[in-house]
Amino acid sequence: MLFSELKCKEVINLRDCRKLGHVTDFEFDQCSGCICKLIVPGGAKWKCFFSCDTDHVICYNDIKQIGPDIIIVDLPE
Repeated sequence: MLFSELKCKEVINLRDCRKLGHVTDFEFDQCSGCICKLIVPGGAKWKCFFSCDTDHVICYNDIKQIGPDIIIVDLPE
C-alpha cells in the first residue's frame, strides 16, 4: 500500500466509534523498515489556531483493521 492511499483513509476508534481524522504521517523502524506508529492530527486546522490539540499517535498494535475506506483502531481514550 502506498502512503498516498493510506492518508486518504479515515481513522475511527473502535471503542467509541469516534472519527479521529486522516493519517498525516507515520513513524517507522529504520532497522526493520516496518511502520511503528500512525500520526493523526488532534483537531480541525482552524481550531488548532485557538487551542493546540495534540496529535493522536497510534501504535501499530492498536490498529485492528485497515479496510478499503477506513482504518479501525482501538484506543482507550
